[in-house]
Amino acid sequence: MNPLSNLPIPLLAWYRDNARDLPWRRDPDPYRVWVSEIMLQQTRVAAVLGYFQRFMEAFPTVRDLAEAPEDQLMKLWQGLGYYSRARNLQKAARQIMTDFGGAFPTDYKEICSLAGVGDYTASALASICFGQPTPAVDGNLLRVTARILADDTDITTAKGKKHFTDALARIIPLEEPGKFNQAMMDLGAMVCLPNGAPLCDKCPAADFCQARIQGRTGELPVRPAKKPRKIEDRKVFFLFHQGKVALRRRPAKGLLAGLWEYPNTLAEEAPPMPNLEPEFAGTGVHIFTHVEWRMTAWKAQLPTADLPEGWVWADKAALAARYAVPSAFAPFQALVEEELP
Repeated sequence: MNPLSNLPIPLLAWYRDNARDLPWRRDPDPYRVWVSEIMLQQTRVAAVLGYFQRFMEAFPTVRDLAEAPEDQLMKLWQGLGYYSRARNLQKAARQIMTDFGGAFPTDYKEICSLAGVGDYTASALASICFGQPTPAVDGNLLRVTARILADDTDITTAKGKKHFTDALARIIPLEEPGKFNQAMMDLGAMVCLPNGAPLCDKCPAADFCQARIQGRTGELPVRPAKKPRKIEDRKVFFLFHQGKVALRRRPAKGLLAGLWEYPNTLAEEAPPMPNLEPEFAGTGVHIFTHVEWRMTAWKAQLPTADLPEGWVWADKAALAARYAVPSAFAPFQALVEEELP
């Protein structure tokens, strides 16, 4: 017998007693669930909670999000990372207003048509909000399924993901697909852990989990070794004048697209302004998914307010309320605060 077919009943019973109390679950409106799922991509639940609350206060409806100034949206997203998610949220909100009359689409394929929405997010919305039996297959579901089946299929390939999605599609309960998907998410986050030993004694699948029975939980799921990150040595310039600091906007495409930043260059490049004589002001590191910035900070007081085209001066109030500066520069926050009244 397929061990996965034993899962739904004990899993849903476990979920009734152990489900995480999350704000988008208390009010599973499609807009709220959608925003939460986008925020949760590559981001821990604990980090999302405060952002979600502030986002809903600022943009309580799809229309509010569609009509929001981009700088306000980016400022609210500041520190959450992966900023293209925020832009796609707004692009999709505008699609909903123009293509669906302001009502969130209910059909799986129509949900998939929204900017930034892939199979996982569409499946989560279709199951949680509209009762459609579509497995929402993320890393948690892949890990739990691979371990229950003791399946060596590589979970990172399209073929592997389809393999596990098909297996889940055969056993997802038609009456409670949304709860099943959320239960699997919680099981993966709370019990069938990705790092360290899983808490098998607390798992509703312990009796039939083949990885536990075979002593292979540490081997599964199968994924290739990660490629090493690219290392970039960068100089970051903190330029001050009369209680303000210089910022420039990053290019519209690429890493941290469109955000405001302290001027910086690769270590071997010329400074961003001529005749600069900055002093060394410390070091910092920021790790992105595929690249690591190793930064040295340099600061200078400029004698005039002249800046290159497109740069701006920002005081402490403007930094706090208006300009979205990515957390990559957080190691130097104290340096900036010391210089600004």
